[in-house]
Amino acid sequence: MTEATALHPNTHVPETGPIIYYLVAMPQPETHLFEVTLRLLNYSSPILDLKLPVWTPGSYLVREYAKNLQDFAAFAENKPLAWQKISKNHWQVEKTGVSELTVRYRIFANELSVRTNHLDATHGYFNGAAIFFRIPGWEKQPIRVTIAPPHPEWQITTPLEPADNDANTFLAGDFDTLVDSPFEIGRHKLYDFEVLGKPHELAIWGDGNFHAERMIADIQKIIQVEAEIFGGLPYERYVFLLHLFSQAFGGLEHKNSCSLIYQRFGFRAQDKYDRFIQLVAHEFFHLWNVKRIRPKALEVFDYDQENYTPSLWFCEGTTSYYDLLIPLRAGIYDAKAYLNNLGKEITRYETTPGRKVQPVSESSFDAWIKLYRPDANSGNSQISYYLKGEMVSLLLDLLIRSAHDNQRSLDDVMQKMWQQFGQAEIGFTPKQLQEVIESVAGRDLNDFFQRYIDGTEDLPFNEYLEAFGLQLVAEQEEEPYLGVKTNVENGREIIKFVETGSPAQAGGIDPGDELLAINGIKVAANSLSDRLKDYQPNNTVQVTVFHQDELRTYSVTLASPRPTRYQVKPLERADSKQQQNFTGWLGATLTTV
Repeated sequence: MTEATALHPNTHVPETGPIIYYLVAMPQPETHLFEVTLRLLNYSSPILDLKLPVWTPGSYLVREYAKNLQDFAAFAENKPLAWQKISKNHWQVEKTGVSELTVRYRIFANELSVRTNHLDATHGYFNGAAIFFRIPGWEKQPIRVTIAPPHPEWQITTPLEPADNDANTFLAGDFDTLVDSPFEIGRHKLYDFEVLGKPHELAIWGDGNFHAERMIADIQKIIQVEAEIFGGLPYERYVFLLHLFSQAFGGLEHKNSCSLIYQRFGFRAQDKYDRFIQLVAHEFFHLWNVKRIRPKALEVFDYDQENYTPSLWFCEGTTSYYDLLIPLRAGIYDAKAYLNNLGKEITRYETTPGRKVQPVSESSFDAWIKLYRPDANSGNSQISYYLKGEMVSLLLDLLIRSAHDNQRSLDDVMQKMWQQFGQAEIGFTPKQLQEVIESVAGRDLNDFFQRYIDGTEDLPFNEYLEAFGLQLVAEQEEEPYLGVKTNVENGREIIKFVETGSPAQAGGIDPGDELLAINGIKVAANSLSDRLKDYQPNNTVQVTVFHQDELRTYSVTLASPRPTRYQVKPLERADSKQQQNFTGWLGATLTTV
């Protein structure tokens, strides 16, 4: 383990309790191993408990970060200390008779995502939950972190504030802040800009076809629009960390920063660029909704296990509703593009059979075991709380606007949630959330919540869109309905999904089957749709597949075509009130869309 950088105390230490120092080194980044040293001073208990989090806030899945920890050792006065592992993420060190000790370990880091760690010859990136131990009982102690880069030209970007007179050293006020502060270390491009008098940084690792000036200008617009909703910016400095590579997409919010991953060549085509801007709008909106306005179950994080809440539909889904709307308000795209994007989202929702099975409140609660662990039946039994949360947020916004002539909206809900819960960082209960929405809507919403949030009734889009001069139009393909989705893998057409109640399921076809032929004629890669167009509803066809390693042929009776696309379009004749409502909502006229 490296000793290249010393850990030493300074004046910024607490008067009571242990003094906690971390050194994170990466002397051989090609090995993907972070070398971590923890030094504790003034720790009086004879037993030291160390726990590595199993998850990180904002990503609702137990990720078992301890699986990447190796070479654990503890020392005092240069002598080894006895230790044992108590559970999968719990280490215990015996330290009777000493008040200062050092713990060393390595973290394997070769998973590039916004919620894990990655180290190679070009950079190092890590999240606090995936690398730092929690010391039970001392979570409120300040923590100092020193970074030892492998090369002098590598720079360090993090939302943590630097320590005075201590090179490459940063201060976290407590363990939650440490977990909430990712690090990017390397030769990344760094851009500084200002919004509303506050400094911001954009760190970009990886090459791509982005134009920094355009990106920064649009990010500034996003920040300004979102700040207008909440009445200002609740931080002194904000950092955007952006990783670019292959076909990537994702983000993770933090209080004063966010981590983003996007495809390196996803900035030239307008639709792809818009998707990136929506990602930025989503993660930035989270600095209010989720990081400060958060459910009671997430008010105090339990890093050892799942933290259950039925309200992720609001945390993530409402944020998803705004990530489409904010770029429109910022002038990055127009109302026509917005409605096109909204139609795509509604299409995703309407073509997911699981919407009729799983309520969005249950989807929120079961995030830990379902959303991030999809299987062949997930589409039949689940609905994303992001997606349905976005849909019910749309209906709530339209409901409020229609009832109050656009003088109230979902913006008012967000503002009240911010004032009542977010500013003081007090967690809200599901009942309190409903009460705030009802206070803005000016009506009882028990029926709405029972039917659409705690229930699985179809969402009445047209009922809500009509007041704004809009309608939802379903479109369908020519081919009869079979009820499967396929992917081409190594030249083979593999059935990945079979819809519940479909002709394919009734005929015996399973996910994982390799599709070979229809009526004895080979189905070439990506040709299933065209082949089905040769038949009519109620035709019975012979579908030949490899089921595991057995050749099987099933008789399947095709059904009538199903809608495959939904678009939001203006009504043929919208009255003046509908046009007024539309303009109040989207800032445009119906004739422009």
